Amino acid sequence: MSAGPAAEPPAEPSAEPPAEPPAEPPAAEYPDVLLAVAGAHLQGQPLHAQLVDRGASLMSTTTTAATYRLFALATVPPKPGVVRVTSGGAALEVEVYRLAAAAFGDFVAALPQPMAIGRVDLADGTAVSGFLVEPVAVEGAQDITAHGGWRAYLAAR
Repeated sequence: MSAGPAAEPPAEPSAEPPAEPPAEPPAAEYPDVLLAVAGAHLQGQPLHAQLVDRGASLMSTTTTAATYRLFALATVPPKPGVVRVTSGGAALEVEVYRLAAAAFGDFVAALPQPMAIGRVDLADGTAVSGFLVEPVAVEGAQDITAHGGWRAYLAAR
């Protein structure tokens, strides 16, 4: 009766050290991020320094596509909430900033609820990262969409 094939002897330990996993690319290799802001981070507003401190540079002042609504949130400092809608939306004024990827990550990590970052469609057809708000935050909030932006709303108060 045959005992089957002979077992292979254990492999000799390799003189080569195990391969290390690939290193993360340096932050400079990640593309910069374009961020649309619509409220308290606009120039002249109370949270603008959070962008400046992270080296953000203003690229343009423009509007969103006409698919958003703007609400005055009961926050300190006061700020708006932007919500994408399927109907009844309007174009809203935004500023678009360029941030290094690492600075963007640091910025997003510090955002309080109910603020969020998502894709925001601009009037020119491009999409950038931008401020949105959790829908629960606009329950009972004043709809200020007709003003077309946060600055115009503040000027009208």
